[in-house]
Amino acid sequence: MAVAVKTIRHDERISLVDHLDELRTRIIVCAIVLAAAFAVCFWQNHALLKLINRPLATQTQKQVRAGHGPLGAAYTNQQSTRALALQLETAVSALQSPQSNLSPAARLQLRRLNPGLHRTIAQLNRPPQGDKPVTLGIGEPFTTTIGVTLLFALILSLPVILYQLYGFIIPALSPTQQRAARPSLLAIPGLFLAGIAFGYLVVLPAAVRFFENFNASQFNVLVQASQYYHFAAMTILAMGLLFQIPVAILAATRADIVTPRQLRKNRRYAILVCVAIAALLPGDLTTMLLETVPLYVLFEVSLVLATIAQRRRRASA
Repeated sequence: MAVAVKTIRHDERISLVDHLDELRTRIIVCAIVLAAAFAVCFWQNHALLKLINRPLATQTQKQVRAGHGPLGAAYTNQQSTRALALQLETAVSALQSPQSNLSPAARLQLRRLNPGLHRTIAQLNRPPQGDKPVTLGIGEPFTTTIGVTLLFALILSLPVILYQLYGFIIPALSPTQQRAARPSLLAIPGLFLAGIAFGYLVVLPAAVRFFENFNASQFNVLVQASQYYHFAAMTILAMGLLFQIPVAILAATRADIVTPRQLRKNRRYAILVCVAIAALLPGDLTTMLLETVPLYVLFEVSLVLATIAQRRRRASA
């Protein structure tokens, strides 16, 4: 089946059946790209799971080193056993010396203990374990892997999906409207990816740190895989949508719902909205400031772009 998409001009008149055929073709293209991205992501699912587990692993290791929860208690016992093994190794080394006044046969027996002691100490020197989320059902490892794979496949195929949507909608606009809308439409995937990166690097680690440390001394915290991946996906995707603020402001000013002058006049309310959004996201005061600054910068950039667009419209008028 051919999936070539025909480019339709603004002044071209086609029937409803042709429109539906074009829509079907574009959906097929999106499905093929999504399936290919899913196959690649499923092939590399171990690397993707390790990537999305990294914020949780970092915080869990801190919790374990602090001795919190059952994993922390096990790690504390491991360190106590390691200290005892080191003391035993020192005592065995002292008894093996000729100054110990032990018989050669006894020193030989002690020397045979050295390999086992070295192996035990090496095992006890391992870093804290248990930095992966836990699964409770027999099929949960498979279903969570499929969910994470699908999430990354959607992110990878997003540019193609948005391009197909753009190609389907843009012929309905006049050439002047197309020139005005093209920069905003092209900025959507870039802003979305920037929001995802910000959510993964800043918001998600802060959220994990906040929730794992909240009243941690009263609970034995074990993170379930399905809940963690759902939370991580919602957090990252929410930041990707929040980074669409410039596109929304440009669309509102373009439709004369609000003017750049009104936005500048009510800038203090924009600051309050950015602070409120950052406060709703989990984290401490430092994290809230780190989340507020990019949101407000996006607002200011949107204001500048809206002002430039308004001046161009007036000049062309």
